[in-house]
Amino acid sequence: MKKWIILTCASAAMACNGNNGDFDAQGTFEANEIMVSAEASGRLLTFEVQEGDSLGLQDTVGQIDATNVTLQQEQVEASMQALQQKTVDVAPQVRLFQEQREVQLAQLNNLERELARVERLLKKDAATTKQVDDLKFQLETTQKQIRVTEQQIKVQQSNVASQNRAILSEMAPLQKRAAQLQDMVSRSSIVNPSSGTVIATYVEPGEMAVMGKPLYKIADLSAMTLRVYVTGSQLSQLKLNQEVNVMVDKGEDDYATYKGVVYWISSKAEFTPKTIQTKDERANLVYALKVRVKNDGLLKIGMYGEVKF
Repeated sequence: MKKWIILTCASAAMACNGNNGDFDAQGTFEANEIMVSAEASGRLLTFEVQEGDSLGLQDTVGQIDATNVTLQQEQVEASMQALQQKTVDVAPQVRLFQEQREVQLAQLNNLERELARVERLLKKDAATTKQVDDLKFQLETTQKQIRVTEQQIKVQQSNVASQNRAILSEMAPLQKRAAQLQDMVSRSSIVNPSSGTVIATYVEPGEMAVMGKPLYKIADLSAMTLRVYVTGSQLSQLKLNQEVNVMVDKGEDDYATYKGVVYWISSKAEFTPKTIQTKDERANLVYALKVRVKNDGLLKIGMYGEVKF
């Protein structure tokens, strides 16, 4: 079987160290790295991140000065409160009309009783027709006054509601602006997006953070990825989720063996990477594959690893 090596070591002695070259492919270890950038601009008040630190998901690791944004938020909230104070309470005016209506209803009841009494007297010739007609006129007038008062209540409620709607129509944009500013304030807290180990930092407390500027790099080192390249003839021996042996130099004459799982195989061929030493080797077509290996602490990013199918 033809053997393929992804990266040729500096010397034959290094390439064959430990396991005498008994492998099918060779490559370097990688990890899923995340570049954490600032989501707000301002002076970095605190930044509690050092290379090698282990961070958990959603850990707060720093704070960017958000005083200016906070002041804007308070200004918007004050404007919202001012709008509330401009609104009109229709209840006192409605209550006044309702009291007026109650008085008119009382007058109406008295007129109805008086009309009934006068009509009885008229039957006994103890009252005149004019008295009955006058009472009926007063009764009709009071009924009209009651209807006018009821209409005034509705008009007042409608007018005040329209006025308040016009005032509160300015509330929605202010609420959106307040929510936007609150989001900006929350983004001033630097929250770690993924559990892992810090492998590089780029800022120090007191520096100016700019939105999008990298703050630190973190990677999950609990499981490493070994990227290797194989030839077309070797590809037939591989399949997804296949278990393979991964060997790593442990000392000058020793190596550690791990179990790895092939979790990705390239669907297309590519020319051999230029890290291969000879021009003839670089002209060959190869396929990339990735092997996931559980890390016990020995595996490091950039370390060489060898795979045996």
